[in-house]
Amino acid sequence: MPAKRVHHQPDQLPRVMILATGGTIAGSAASATQADYTSGRVTVEAMIGAVPGLNEIAHVHGEQVANVGSQDITFTIMIDLANRINALLKTDGVDGVVVTHGTDTMEETAHFLNLTIKSKKPVVLTGAMRPSTAISADGPLNLYNAVAVAADADAAGRGTLVVMNDRIHGAHSLTKTNTTSVETFISPINGLIGTVNYGKTEYFRRPFRKHTHKSQFSVEGVTSLPRVDIIYACADMPADLIDGSMEKGAKGIVVAGDGNGNMNAATIERAALAAQKGVIIVRSSRVPTGKVGRNVEIDDDRMRFIASDELNPAKARILLMLALLKKRRLDDIQQLFYDY
Repeated sequence: MPAKRVHHQPDQLPRVMILATGGTIAGSAASATQADYTSGRVTVEAMIGAVPGLNEIAHVHGEQVANVGSQDITFTIMIDLANRINALLKTDGVDGVVVTHGTDTMEETAHFLNLTIKSKKPVVLTGAMRPSTAISADGPLNLYNAVAVAADADAAGRGTLVVMNDRIHGAHSLTKTNTTSVETFISPINGLIGTVNYGKTEYFRRPFRKHTHKSQFSVEGVTSLPRVDIIYACADMPADLIDGSMEKGAKGIVVAGDGNGNMNAATIERAALAAQKGVIIVRSSRVPTGKVGRNVEIDDDRMRFIASDELNPAKARILLMLALLKKRRLDDIQQLFYDY
C-alpha cells in the first residue's frame, strides 16, 4: 500500500484525544545540550502547542491523566487509562486516541491496552528519547505522526499501536533496545505494522494475535491486579528467590530464563514445588528475540509450568496478571499465551 496522506475539509477533520501521562516527551533540562533531565514537567497543552500543523490533520484536544516518568507508571494508572479510553471511544465524538508516555515501560502499557481496549478505533502510544528542551527534540514529530495515525481510518482494527521515529509498531511485538538512541524500538518477531513519514502512512500488515475488540479481558470495575513477580535467571541463581516471591504473596512468577526459558536444576525443583501449591510459573526468556517453546529442555507438563511463547518477561507478566483475574485451568492459561 503506497504512503498516503488523507486530506479533509476543516469541518470534517477526524477528532483525536491526546491523553498525557508524562515521560521524556514531557521532560525538560536546564540546557539544550545536557543529557540529564527531569521527566513529566511539560503539560499536554504545551506539548500540543509545540507541534506546528497539528490542527490541519485533526481536531485535537488534550487531557492530563498523569505526569510521571514511565518508571513510575502504576497499574492504577494503566487501569484508569484503559477505562478512560474505552469511555472516549464509545462516543461519536472521538475517532482515535493518542497516549503520550515514557519509553521505559511503554511496551508494558501498550500491551496492557492491547488486551483491555474494547474498540476498533485507533489507539496510539508515542513518546520521545530526548526531552522537549533538547537541541533536536524528537517528541514534536513523534506526536505529529501519532496523531496522523490515530486520525487515519486505515489504522482501525490493527490493535494498540506505538509510533516512534517514523515507525508504526504493534503492541505485541515491540520492545525497547537502546537506552538513549531515537532508534530504540524494534519489533523483532513479527515486524513493523507500517511507517509514517510526516503524517503520510503506509501499512504492511495487521497483528496476528487477538487484541482489543476481540480480547476477552476487561478491567471495568477492577481496582487492582494479582501480584506477579519476575525473577531473572542467571548462572548459579539462588533457588530461594522463588520462596521469596511466594512469601510476599505472589500468585504468579515469570522466570526470565536462560536461552529457551531455562533455569538451573535447583530453581526448577523449587519452582515445581511452588506450582504444586498453586502459584502459576511462566517460563519466558532474558534473550531479546525468539519464542519459548513448551516442553523444550524442561518438562512443562510434569512441572506444571507455562511457556510464554513470543512474550518477553514484562509482557508475560501483564498477560498473566489479567488472566488471574478469574480462575482458570493451567491448559487454558497456556492457550492464552498462544492466542495473545
